[in-house]
Amino acid sequence: MEGTTKIKDLTPESRRVNVLAKVISVGEPKEIQTRFGEDKSVTEVYIGDETGKIILSLWGDQAGQATDGQTLYIDNGYISLVRGHMRLNVGKYGTLKVGEEEISEVNEEVDMSEKEYENTFRGPRRNGGGNFRRGGSGGGYYNNQGGRGRPPRDDF
Repeated sequence: MEGTTKIKDLTPESRRVNVLAKVISVGEPKEIQTRFGEDKSVTEVYIGDETGKIILSLWGDQAGQATDGQTLYIDNGYISLVRGHMRLNVGKYGTLKVGEEEISEVNEEVDMSEKEYENTFRGPRRNGGGNFRRGGSGGGYYNNQGGRGRPPRDDF
C-alpha cells in the first residue's frame, strides 16, 4: 500500500503514520484510569510486518476489531511512550480497518516496543530556590544551629 510506514521506521516522534500489519497476538483487556480520571479499557495487541513488531494500544470497542492472524490497516496513527516504551495508537483522528492485503512474513525478532526511550523532558524540575535565606537579622543560615555546622560568614 502506498504511503505506509514500516514498523522498524517508527520513532517516538512518529505522527500521522499509516501502518499495514498482521496481528500476532491479542492481550487481555485492562481497565485503567486516564489522566482525566475516567476509567477506560485498553487492549495491547502485538502487530508486525516484515521489518518488525510493535504493540498497538486499542481502546474500548476498537479491541473487538483485532483477531489473531488478521491484517490491520491503521490510518493516521501515532506513537506514544508508555513508561518509556513505544506504543502505536489509532487515536480519535485515525481509523482502524481490516487490511485487504495478506502479510505472509512477520519479523518477530525486531521488537520496537522493547527499547526504552527517555521521555522528552530533561531531568527534574528546579524550583529555583536554594537553602540560604538572605537578608533579615540572622546574617546567615547556620547562625541558629547551636554551634553545629559552619561558622557564620560575613562576606555576604
